[in-house]
Amino acid sequence: MSVTVSVSMIKRLLVCAALVVATGALLLMLYPTARAAEQQTLEIASKSGVHVFSVELAVTDEERSRGLMYRREVPEFYGMLFDFKRDQDVAMWMKNTYVSLDMIFIQGDGRIRRIAENTETESEKIISSGGPVRAVLEVVAGTARKLGIEPGDRVASPTLRR
Repeated sequence: MSVTVSVSMIKRLLVCAALVVATGALLLMLYPTARAAEQQTLEIASKSGVHVFSVELAVTDEERSRGLMYRREVPEFYGMLFDFKRDQDVAMWMKNTYVSLDMIFIQGDGRIRRIAENTETESEKIISSGGPVRAVLEVVAGTARKLGIEPGDRVASPTLRR
């Protein structure tokens, strides 16, 4: 069996391939970081009530190092949960992060240890957990104050139950 391929067919295939590559490059420029593979719901019980968030999970070293970098906005009641799998001292920063965040440091038992509010965008200043924590929840700046979330409040998520 022989297949005849014309020059015009080859040109069309090359144009299509170039369009696919260009589209991929454009998407990488517009969205330089891929979203974390998994999302889940997280709840924080505070004196003012139970607050529900949709969170991206950052569980691999790559996901944790990228975090919310390069994002131009973070919606209300949305965030990223960094799971370190066990309680340990944690240090975060805001390098390449364009949106100010509240960082909520969560102990292995689900209690909030510390909240770093209104972090400075694009800063390399180290933000410490202030003691051993299992996870860090990043949400848009002002969320903790607006919702009355404080150290000692409880966080529940499928990730923290593992």
